[in-house]
Order: sequence, then structure tokens, then C-alpha cells
Amino acid sequence: MDNKDLFEQALVVANRAYAPYSNFRVGAALLCEDGSVVTGANIENRSFGLTICAERSAIVAALAQGKTKFKALVIACPDAAYPVSPCGACRQVISEFVTPDFPIAFGGGDGKLVQSTMAELFPHDALHELSQK
Repeated sequence: MDNKDLFEQALVVANRAYAPYSNFRVGAALLCEDGSVVTGANIENRSFGLTICAERSAIVAALAQGKTKFKALVIACPDAAYPVSPCGACRQVISEFVTPDFPIAFGGGDGKLVQSTMAELFPHDALHELSQK
């Protein structure tokens, strides 16, 4: 499965997002090592700090299904005119479960994808340094 296919799945789930406050829908498609895809959408709350991002939604759903090994993550923001990368909280959570070379792609409403890695998005990740001690 390539990033274009994952982006299409992320777009589908973005349409299920609950975003009545920002009107900014986000979908994520997480490719698991077994070839399955787990999706997630952003779920807002009027207390914005309680909002759940699409990326974290997908990771939590995958873990709840017993999936712990991942191959790629693609994020779709159909309401953005440009590719939107994961927020800081999502970068922190993603880094908990993947290696620095883990591929992450993200795109906006125009469908153009930016290809990146966890290390590029989160270059000073002390978590992996701590786990080596």
C-alpha cells in the first residue's frame, strides 16, 4: 500500500471528524506491520485541551486492537490549502511507538503530500536516548 492509498483513506475518515469549533477536519491512516490500516479522525471538545487529534486517535485505536508495530502514517487535512504536519503533542505520542526513520506523510486539500520521517519532525527526541540507558 502506498502513501496515495493511505491519503485517500485518511481523507475518508477526515469526513467523519467532529470539528464543530474549528471546522478543521483531519484524518490519519496508520499502516500496521501486518498490512492492516487503522484510521483516526480529530474529535474536538469545547475545552480545546481535551481535543483528540487524528494521529493520536489512530494510534490509540491500533494499540487497543493489539497492534504495536507500524510501517507508515499519512495525515490528511482537507480543509487546509497546504500540507499540515502533526502538532507537538502528536509528535510526542507518535515518537513513543516508532523509530526515528519511521515515514510520515501529510497533505492538505490539494492532495500534495510532504514526505518526512519522525526524526525530521522531532529531531531532539530525548525519549529514545532515555530508553538506551
